[in-house]
Amino acid sequence: GVILKQWYQRRVAITAGTSVMAATLKPYLNAVRTTLEAAMCLENFYSQRVERHNKPEVEIRSSKEVLFTPLEICRNEKEKVLIEGSINSLRMSIAIKQADDIEKILCHKFMRFMMMRAENFFILRRKPIEGYDISFLITNLHTEQMYKHKLVDFVMEFMTEIDKEISEMKLCLNGRGRISAVEFLKNFN
Repeated sequence: GVILKQWYQRRVAITAGTSVMAATLKPYLNAVRTTLEAAMCLENFYSQRVERHNKPEVEIRSSKEVLFTPLEICRNEKEKVLIEGSINSLRMSIAIKQADDIEKILCHKFMRFMMMRAENFFILRRKPIEGYDISFLITNLHTEQMYKHKLVDFVMEFMTEIDKEISEMKLCLNGRGRISAVEFLKNFN
């Protein structure tokens, strides 16, 4: 009973602190949103080397003149976004904040779980860019079939919710570990 009460009090304290965290996160997310909206101007573009091929130029990198300058937006050294654009595609890579080893393990497992189901998330890549935790690939076909502002909203919602999900998983893991330790140590009394 006491352990659950302490867990609940911590949970309420963390929930109350999210408005402060959201205020510090807001300028970072606004910068990512405006950059993403600006880079989302994609159009159909056939390959200059192979006739009638339309491949994402940001992935192939066959023509330097159709690639835009990559832009990295950093909140701190561990939390950053890389936006690489081209004339017909956009690749966005996200490095998620990982304060300790538990968060690193939880983030790795959660991202692996999502990337194994990448076909259900149409814009999710199966493998992230080196140095980042997850990557999205948006092509001109995605912007023609879906609303651009909804794609941006999805990515922004993902960025805000992923930190909450990992924090909740960490709290749950710590709570379960604490309860297990108490039950184990009761045997020695």
